[in-house]
Amino acid sequence: MIRPQLPLNALRAFEAAARHLNFTRAALELCVSQAALSHQIRSLEDRLQVSLFHRLPRGVALTDEGAALYPVLTESFDRIAIALDRFTGGSFRDVLTVGVVGTFATGWLLPRLAGFEAAHPDIELRLQTHNNRIDLAGEGLDLAIRFGDGDWQGQDCTAIVDAPFAPLCAPALARRLRQPRDLGALPLLRSYRNDEWPRWLQAAGVAGVEARGPVFDSSLALASAATGGAGVALLPLRMFEQELAEGRLLQPFAQTLTLGRYWLTRLRSRNEREPLRRFRQWLLAQEGLGL
Repeated sequence: MIRPQLPLNALRAFEAAARHLNFTRAALELCVSQAALSHQIRSLEDRLQVSLFHRLPRGVALTDEGAALYPVLTESFDRIAIALDRFTGGSFRDVLTVGVVGTFATGWLLPRLAGFEAAHPDIELRLQTHNNRIDLAGEGLDLAIRFGDGDWQGQDCTAIVDAPFAPLCAPALARRLRQPRDLGALPLLRSYRNDEWPRWLQAAGVAGVEARGPVFDSSLALASAATGGAGVALLPLRMFEQELAEGRLLQPFAQTLTLGRYWLTRLRSRNEREPLRRFRQWLLAQEGLGL
């Protein structure tokens, strides 16, 4: 099938004018005169045999036809730009998009990210953080790192990091805690998983203490509140090693609780491409888990 030559300059002129809703600003962006831009748009309208803009006394507005064409062109130009960005230094880079629970991203992955980039310069890693609720297919992700028991329907799950939880708090509050039952006198900051504190208190042999305190949707928010002295938070120790080392958070009690692990997950319906396999192997090697 012979396709007619696309008027790319005219399409680019239309997209810029539709985005600015102003021919002058669009012409400045494209480094052409306003007359040249107007001519390109008029030639596109003649080719399509429709009007794309309403010419108003002050500015322009999209017609129904223009409004239908604009998002298609915007998406197409964005996809072209993304594809061209994958060529760096004369070579093509594979793109790997990973959704990462925010706690793991800041507490484990980001400090090690330079090592991955150095070992795999041909892979462009794109990270999207989430709060442990994620849709791999709907969000267009290759992989996801999440916390839980590893039982997610339709997904291959690889355990990468164990994460025992323990109470953490600011030094001023830690000085008030001599034994676990002293927690009853302080706010216990909670996550959306409402069984965590009851399970830890039971493991520590504490009865009659009820968790009362604000509820947060992420461990990062919990940790920030705890660092500020708002209360005691039950947090995964591995993700807050820096705060513990610097003394911004203290662990007043040795008792820990296993609530789950961090897992690397992917859809079983999709083949494991080479960049996915290499990222998985790199993650496991960081923890000495083998390949």
